[in-house]
Amino acid sequence: MPAKAVLSGVHFMNGDEAVAEGALAAGCRFFAAYPITPQSEIAERLSWRLPQIGGMFIQMEDEIAAIGAALGASWAGMKAMTATSGPGFSLMMENLGLGIMTETPCVVVDVQRAAPSTGLPTAVGQGDMMQARWGSHGQYEIIALVPSSPQEAFDLTVRAFALAERFRVPVLVMTDEVVGHMYERVEIPQDVPVASRRRPVVPPEQYIPFRPDEDLVPPMACAGEGYRVHVTGLTHDERGYPDMSDEAHDRLVHRLSEKILRYKHELTFYEEVQLDDAEVAVVSYGISARVAHGAIELARKEGIKVGMLRLITAWPFPEEVVAGLATKVRAFVAVEINLGQMSREVERAARGQAPVVGVYHAGGRIHTPEEVLAGIKEAMRCR
Repeated sequence: MPAKAVLSGVHFMNGDEAVAEGALAAGCRFFAAYPITPQSEIAERLSWRLPQIGGMFIQMEDEIAAIGAALGASWAGMKAMTATSGPGFSLMMENLGLGIMTETPCVVVDVQRAAPSTGLPTAVGQGDMMQARWGSHGQYEIIALVPSSPQEAFDLTVRAFALAERFRVPVLVMTDEVVGHMYERVEIPQDVPVASRRRPVVPPEQYIPFRPDEDLVPPMACAGEGYRVHVTGLTHDERGYPDMSDEAHDRLVHRLSEKILRYKHELTFYEEVQLDDAEVAVVSYGISARVAHGAIELARKEGIKVGMLRLITAWPFPEEVVAGLATKVRAFVAVEINLGQMSREVERAARGQAPVVGVYHAGGRIHTPEEVLAGIKEAMRCR
């Protein structure tokens, strides 16, 4: 019986396996990576699933080569993905910038672990959130999604591929070790929407590779299709040829940023939990949000009015939502497995309207609901 790209039905799988299946369902047919804990289950699953359906799996010599291979495969017309963790994510940063500059759609998965350096390879962390936004050099915008369950690991990987094609940009899936290794029910629909790549509608002799449509995103021709395509990480004009003038650079970087910022309301996904009457708003994401949800239930039983804003999109950050909440609540509580990263965005967006109480852990374990509850009670004493 032929293998299926979409394993529709109800499954019991971990988050890493769900990422792999989400990629296949979204049309991914190329995956390159280097083994690293705790993402290895993604690579392991794709190493046998991709050949079953006519795709390609390559174990590269390192993470620099892995993301480079993914970019090259995308320019060859394939939907491509790579995955890594911690030190490997750091190695990918230069080529992440190359993907942004060359407007190359692909998906990069970071299964976060305790860091810095080698840290705790098999233990949880959420310390790469700011690296996701600012890790590569220069000025740019990025899209980063944060699943909090194996089901969302599947769903958001599918969404990541759609956004990558829509905006011609590498899209990040920032999961973590606990979500990656957690086994839960994952429901895969029979029909998964597969995003199409926007193709040129003009004949090859009229095609200008980086001339954008009205939404600031250029149609993309791939190698071998008869179009002339010149791809460079240098500042370039609409033909793709290097242009070293400051005017060309300013124009290009503005467009690369604006094509994301103009549509950030379409890109910013979040979940609101019991915020209608909340005096305190917890802001969290990934596995930390699941712990925070339990703490909110404990607080509500004690009569404390608290709710949560769960980030599903980390970047672009939902600053308008946070700014609106800041006028209604006493304080925010930021819960994350680092020493305070996304909390700084909460503070920035709150604009001094409400303080931020941090419930942090450097990594290696998740919070307890009681630790988050203590932070909620501290926030209730504000103002």
